[in-house]
Amino acid sequence: MDCDRRAMLIRRAELLDGRVVDVRLEEGMIVAMGALAAHPGEALLDAAGGLLLPGLHDHHIHVAALAASLSSVRCGPPDIVDASGLEETLRAAPGTEWLRGTGYHESVAGLLDARMIDDFVADRPIRIQHRSGRMWFLNSEGLARILEGRDAPPGLEREHGRFTGRLFEGDAWLRTVLAASPPSFAAVGAMLARLGVTGVTEISPANDAVIARHFAREMARGALPQRVLLAGSLGLKIADVAPRLTLGPAKLHLHEARLAALDEAARFVAAAHAQGRVVAVHCATEVELLYTLALFDEAGIAAGDRIEHASVTPDFALDEIARRGLAVVTQPHFIAERGDSYRRDVETDVQPLLYRLRAFTAAGVTLAGGSDAPFGNADPWAAMAAAVSRTTRGGAVIGADEALTPEQALDLYLCDPVALDRRREVGVGAVADLCLLHRPWREARTSLSSRDVRAVFVDGRRIDDRIDQPPA
Repeated sequence: MDCDRRAMLIRRAELLDGRVVDVRLEEGMIVAMGALAAHPGEALLDAAGGLLLPGLHDHHIHVAALAASLSSVRCGPPDIVDASGLEETLRAAPGTEWLRGTGYHESVAGLLDARMIDDFVADRPIRIQHRSGRMWFLNSEGLARILEGRDAPPGLEREHGRFTGRLFEGDAWLRTVLAASPPSFAAVGAMLARLGVTGVTEISPANDAVIARHFAREMARGALPQRVLLAGSLGLKIADVAPRLTLGPAKLHLHEARLAALDEAARFVAAAHAQGRVVAVHCATEVELLYTLALFDEAGIAAGDRIEHASVTPDFALDEIARRGLAVVTQPHFIAERGDSYRRDVETDVQPLLYRLRAFTAAGVTLAGGSDAPFGNADPWAAMAAAVSRTTRGGAVIGADEALTPEQALDLYLCDPVALDRRREVGVGAVADLCLLHRPWREARTSLSSRDVRAVFVDGRRIDDRIDQPPA
């Protein structure tokens, strides 16, 4: 691919308002639109009526974890659905050193422990991550490796004097023990480019200056061509000057089982606001959501403060979110990916309150979409399709009244990442972060598929390899 070309004329591109225009890109910007004559030596691309829209932005993703997951073994639904499938997968994994599994859910074989995993594989160290991202399961060999010559961390569960192999909230400790350096982002960058994603909000709460430097290096070498809004801890600083890398929200990750004292959490929010940063609060349960509303009442609200997930939102809480002017970043694809489990495990009267969409927009709440990858599918088009259908893999519908139109679903990924209440547009003077589809919107809206992505640009430079014609 030609990543260095800085001037291009895209002919006959359809815009979301239905107009078909020529679009000129120069030095990373859209500089002209209309019926345009080609300049000498200018690269030409005939869109042939395909939709040209702003590049999609994933507003909630874990890039490093996603990169690590690409070299890990999938251990949960839909790939693995029972204990025999898990055993077969673990036994078939190549190598003899650490085996890293991801995506596990207790519907496969209950809550794993060291003895259960030993029954599958005992002669190599294994660690399997729960799909929530909050728990690891280790076998006996894995336990022996991480405890050799060191004290157990607080999150390593013990029963009747022995370690069970369940490690809660132990990511930072585990990374230190394993001396793990952040992985290459090249595979993630390429994958997102193929999906039409030109920007991400990296939302991991432990992000610090170390991970910021890694992002800067990966972006400088072209491994991650997307624009990045980097959220994380209060201590997060972006010391290395890196184009396309911007400091994002302070992330507060709540845990219903051990919520911090309200005044302590309020100090976190106040400190973030004092840094000029907004706050993103993880809310996966109704209790966490109610705590968050009380927290913002205590600490104060800054324009742009946001709730991540809002997984369960009763009507009264929805109204309170709207009244406070908080934004919500949701994951509509979880209804498709996890909906059958929700139908088994969640009370019937609560199911319509899961990952609500239309109710938020009707209440005037700013709503944006994120994948939560690797804990969810990174494909924003699959999420859009899920937002429209509200259909599980098994064919059931959850919360039909929460369905969006294709246009509303697309808008979830067109929000400005710094100001979610603003919608990005293709227009003169806009940055040339663009996604070109093979088809016009009237056709693409019926399928909402990443297969329709034809070409992707960041700063006017192609970051994908799908353009099927040479420059004229």
